[in-house]
Amino acid sequence: MNRSWVRLLGGFTLSTVLSAGLLAQDMASFEKRTTVKVLPNGLTLIVCERPEAPVFSFRTIVDAGSADDPTGASGLAHMFEHMAFKGTPEIGTTNYPAEKIALAKVEVAYAAYDAEFRKRVGQDQAKLAKLKQAFDDAQAEAEKYVIPNAFPQIAEQNGAEGLNASTSQDETQYEWSMPSNRLELWAYMESSRIAHPVEREFYKERDVVQEERRMRVDSSPIGRLAEQFAATAYVAHPYGRPGTGWESEISQVSATEADAFHKKYYVPSNIVVAVVGDVKASTTMPVLEKYFGAIPNGGPKPEPMTTIEPPQNAEKTVVIQDAAQPFYLEGYHKPDYRDPDDSVYDAIADIFSNGRTSRLYRSLVRDQHIAAQADGFTNYPGDKYPGLFAFEAIPLPGHTTDEMRIAIRKELEKLKTEDVTDAELAQFKSRTKADMLRGLADNDGLATQLAEYQTKFGDWRQMFKELDRVDAVTKADIRRVANKIFIATNRTTAVLEHVDAAPADKTGGAQ
Repeated sequence: MNRSWVRLLGGFTLSTVLSAGLLAQDMASFEKRTTVKVLPNGLTLIVCERPEAPVFSFRTIVDAGSADDPTGASGLAHMFEHMAFKGTPEIGTTNYPAEKIALAKVEVAYAAYDAEFRKRVGQDQAKLAKLKQAFDDAQAEAEKYVIPNAFPQIAEQNGAEGLNASTSQDETQYEWSMPSNRLELWAYMESSRIAHPVEREFYKERDVVQEERRMRVDSSPIGRLAEQFAATAYVAHPYGRPGTGWESEISQVSATEADAFHKKYYVPSNIVVAVVGDVKASTTMPVLEKYFGAIPNGGPKPEPMTTIEPPQNAEKTVVIQDAAQPFYLEGYHKPDYRDPDDSVYDAIADIFSNGRTSRLYRSLVRDQHIAAQADGFTNYPGDKYPGLFAFEAIPLPGHTTDEMRIAIRKELEKLKTEDVTDAELAQFKSRTKADMLRGLADNDGLATQLAEYQTKFGDWRQMFKELDRVDAVTKADIRRVANKIFIATNRTTAVLEHVDAAPADKTGGAQ
């Protein structure tokens, strides 16, 4: 992305800068600077030359997320985000051959403990305690070989910034930025952790994930509401499971199960790596081929998920009562990102929720003064598979979630019966194009978009082609789509109702 394009945004109108001709011209300039290669093992590499500073950013996308967790092992994909920086057979250990033996003993000990723990009838408490001690001892033995934080320390000592990993329902991403003269070190480190993961301190990290769940969900009224909202909206598809996993499953997932997940989903054919910055394809691609090409070919890309969420034919409602801020949430099933109307849903989200001129803000917050916040969002909890178009609102003191429900549905009815204005439609199209350009204005953002579109469509150029779909959205499209999905039988509602906390008795317990 040329910096001059970003500067242009300040000197010309959006309609001038974001004309189709200029965007097509910019795609042509990207094509000259972007090289894509699929290695013999199936891994896809993207190199984009952007020599504005002696640094580069990368984005690795594994096309597997929490929706791919095996039945009974929710939270497993998320574990890899936590294990990403534990190291490799060469990094993070004082003696890997000995550590490997110790880790195998940990798995044997855990399997024995877990088998006894899972018994619903005839569980022997004395035996369970003995097996738990053997498991703890095996972990302590393996821990002797660990060099804590070695992997991130090596990266940071060589100038890495923004080390991160994230897991969504749809995919898992890894990223950081680094000086260009450390490209080969990065290629070695990134390819090694993909090819040869070590489930080092797995159970310690599992405890961290459990604590994360307790903090974000179990101890958060809105977290519990969101979890029950998705679980109620979905009856078949794994989008109904929380990304962090159900507590009972997180607490029993094993490193052996993680290894099996890795063998299935972390195959090269299921991975895209994008590198953007002060790199030349002619010299960078051979380096990447040397390291990423050495990752063993684990087989073809995993078969697509066969579970399809059946049509919802009855309205559903969830009510949680808590001594907390009231919260209102409602959602409607919608198709995935490949649907021809995907940009129409984006238009509705923009018109309803983008800034202080949006319909929900103007109606509920500015004009009626009944809500502190009101907005809508598409693609919850993901867009790889059919997701939800959702609306949320926080009532002001003295107002209720019923008022939120009435006000939001009134706005939805307007959308179904009246055309949006010319200005609203034009603003959506201008903002979408401007957002895309801003997203390409730095190495990290560009690497993200290249990897995302290559993963989803098999061609990064689709990010520019998507703008044609945005331009094609009409007022009639918005009314048609609104009438199709915003109906009662397709709706799930979740409400957090405030109730006063029960008074404590003299011993500190609830009466």
